[in-house]
Amino acid sequence: MRFIYTGIEVKDMDRSIKFYTEGLGMELLDRHPIPATGGEVAGLKSKDSAQLLELNWYPNAKYSAGNELDHLAFEVDDVDQEINRLVHLGAKPARPTEVRPKYIVGFVSDPNGIWIELFKERTSPTDRPD
Repeated sequence: MRFIYTGIEVKDMDRSIKFYTEGLGMELLDRHPIPATGGEVAGLKSKDSAQLLELNWYPNAKYSAGNELDHLAFEVDDVDQEINRLVHLGAKPARPTEVRPKYIVGFVSDPNGIWIELFKERTSPTDRPD
């Protein structure tokens, strides 16, 4: 398992992208809709850093100061196997595993309620969760 990025929830995607790119010098890598939530996601990175920042915007979210941490993301070899292992350690399933065009993605919440994303990059169109 390898920690990959931090996802934060934002109130205004355009304003947030402008702040992180113009204010903090980060590069916008990608921005696209999230069909499962009706929201939008953007990925950013600082020069010479391996760490990614993911901005998440959700329609009709009840945003309040203090809930900006959206989730932590870990790359794994088998999403469903890791979900089952973490549930035995006190996590709770948060959403069903999804097979997306580029990734297999699952979510659990830790014992404190913080969402943890577990993902595996798909290497072929036939990749499916076990």
